[in-house]
Amino acid sequence: MFGDIGETKECQLKDPMDLFHSGQVVKICAPMVRYSKLAFRTLVRKYSCDLCYTPMIVAADFVRSAKARDSEFTTNKVGDHPLIVQFAAKEAQVLCDAARIICPFADGIDLNCGCPQRWAISEGYGACLINKPELVKDMVRHVRSQIDNPKFSVSIKIRIHEDLKKTVDLCQKAEAAGVSWITVHGRSIEERHQPVHYDAIKIIKQSMSIPIVANGDIKTLKDAENVHHLTEADGIMVARGLLANPAMFAGYEETPVQCIQDWVDIALEHGTPFTCFHHHLMYMMERITSKQEKKVFNVLSSTSAVLDYLNDHYGV
Repeated sequence: MFGDIGETKECQLKDPMDLFHSGQVVKICAPMVRYSKLAFRTLVRKYSCDLCYTPMIVAADFVRSAKARDSEFTTNKVGDHPLIVQFAAKEAQVLCDAARIICPFADGIDLNCGCPQRWAISEGYGACLINKPELVKDMVRHVRSQIDNPKFSVSIKIRIHEDLKKTVDLCQKAEAAGVSWITVHGRSIEERHQPVHYDAIKIIKQSMSIPIVANGDIKTLKDAENVHHLTEADGIMVARGLLANPAMFAGYEETPVQCIQDWVDIALEHGTPFTCFHHHLMYMMERITSKQEKKVFNVLSSTSAVLDYLNDHYGV
């Protein structure tokens, strides 16, 4: 991907902020470990997804190693835009260096300030950054000052504090530093499956003049509409809801057979590894298969076995 920098001129870069200025709620595919890679982004873009994120990439590894760059990030010149690359970082200059490398290939970067996993927090990444507003501000400001392209967006994705005043303070500091928009997952670091605090997202939205994106427990287009009404957010970011139904934003209640067919075609074309290919299908077929069918389908162990099953049962 990074071998021939000369090819980058043909990359059809876009200004993600145009989406937020369109007057429509922006429909966004979340950064998901292992899952929001090029093939899946290609699929959801066919079904009304406006903006896609890559999985989180550790900026220090990305800057240090060409091997990490090639394995962690792939895109294409035409269809995979607008595209946001999400980084885990804890030093302003490292984030800038990563942003500089990615700038010709993507439309913006996002700083992960929301990952609650223990490994991330122990390394100083992810959700622990919500307690370091000055560092977040510094990182945003550095990237802003070192990337020449004014259309290149710099966003952050956060969780909320128990004391919401702290979250508002963090967001206002980031806004002052030039952040393009902020995605708010409406749970604290400790909360996993508790209800999402959509009221908190609304308070943050009312305290800011930049776009705010709502995230957390959005499984259907109806949920997305409800959350938009509850929070007044400018965008809606979905993770597991899109895994279960990549056609969700196009208004389908469950994964249509055509979407399964599209996934098969795209995944084979991209050479998607079998495990990833199969896992996506297991998610997509969760709501449309019986327990008995799942028992059979979920233990299939080769692409040809999966293709035979889909052909026999779905005519795919």
